[in-house]
Amino acid sequence: MSKGVTFYFMRHGETYLNKYHRMQGWSDTPLTNRGKRDVARSGAGLADVKFDAVYCSDLRRTFETAQIIVNENQHKEEMPPVVAMPEFREIFFGSFEGMDATETWENLWKFLGYEDGMDYRNDKSVIEELNGMKAMDPYHEAEDYLTFWTRVERGLIKLINEHRETGRNILVVCHGMTIRNIIHALIPEFQIDRHLDNASISVVSYREGFYHLEKFNSVEHFAPDNINNNEQEPEVHKILPTDVDKDDELPLQEQ
Repeated sequence: MSKGVTFYFMRHGETYLNKYHRMQGWSDTPLTNRGKRDVARSGAGLADVKFDAVYCSDLRRTFETAQIIVNENQHKEEMPPVVAMPEFREIFFGSFEGMDATETWENLWKFLGYEDGMDYRNDKSVIEELNGMKAMDPYHEAEDYLTFWTRVERGLIKLINEHRETGRNILVVCHGMTIRNIIHALIPEFQIDRHLDNASISVVSYREGFYHLEKFNSVEHFAPDNINNNEQEPEVHKILPTDVDKDDELPLQEQ
């Protein structure tokens, strides 16, 4: 009988660039206090799940998120060190990093000829957006879809080869568009028509040769929020990855 594997993909908690509605790909800011608390609530709701491995991207916001999740877990003393993988970074938005998000996306849609925005039920929407972002970037350093997906797929293949048929629970803390594209690659028929919430989980299991989406963008497991002040900071114990899995620093694309 197949042992399979279960992947828990978690988006990082709210950051200051998220709060200010700014473009955030490779640019990085720390979690807000609200973001830390929401991650703690997410971790508390998953506290009884024994994660046999924990991965994150090599950006600070996923490090911080992984720290809190590990600290909330009942099995933290048995969990191996967090492994950081640059393959799971978010998309690089080039010269649009840090720009107003609403304005940038609206400008992109107009650049692509869409006055009313993209239809995310269309499987080609993300491909068209990323290729358009690179074309619209004056420096042409934003990642196009092929560049982005080639590196993410490389990381995904590493995890599948390492953990498939082990019966393990694997936590992967990374980014919204990264997770959406991973799920679409594993389950092509699933239509991803919305963005992921901060600290949400999407659970994909592998059984008998097939991937199954168990949960998508779930926040139902969050523990109750008993703090009225959204800016009150929870206790955080610093647990940084001790093993960074990378070949070389990811290079910018050639102009």
